[in-house]
Amino acid sequence: MKFLPTDLPGVILIEPDVYKDERGFFLETYHETKYAEGGIPGPFVQDNHSYSARGTLRGLHAQRTKPQGKLVRAVEGSMFDVAVDIRRGSPTFGRWVGFEVSGENFRQLWVPPGFAHGFCVTSGRVHVEYKCTDFYDREDEMTVAWNDPAIGIAWPVAAPTLSGKDAAAPRLADLLDRLPLLAG
Repeated sequence: MKFLPTDLPGVILIEPDVYKDERGFFLETYHETKYAEGGIPGPFVQDNHSYSARGTLRGLHAQRTKPQGKLVRAVEGSMFDVAVDIRRGSPTFGRWVGFEVSGENFRQLWVPPGFAHGFCVTSGRVHVEYKCTDFYDREDEMTVAWNDPAIGIAWPVAAPTLSGKDAAAPRLADLLDRLPLLAG
């Protein structure tokens, strides 16, 4: 199993060991001890599953006072998965990383608390499962504009399918007083 650091400290790309034979495959999608040793502390308190069609973009989502760490994977299909540092005071504030995560490459992305998360579907459909370190709280949720030019994410689709909430999301600069602080 590989825990690969990214250009954003704390965001980790995981490439699990996959054992394949003529019957199919086997992999561990989570092992508390191994993941903690790889820099993913947990504990996880909520698991989510979403389904989306090609061209759907979900995000950029975060929580302000109860930030969630998310361990994200695609069970079926593929997506461009993104993390954005929105922690006030962080030296990487406003920077992003993105990776292809799919049911075929088995990758996972660890998005730590204090980062916004989003993904865009690049296959016909995608089933996404993710573990969260805190519970979802609608009152604490915030959404950052997926196409904020100050962030400059190179999404693989120009005109994605968005929810009303995501389509109306403010830019990062309009949320400065609501963003989480860099811990420490």
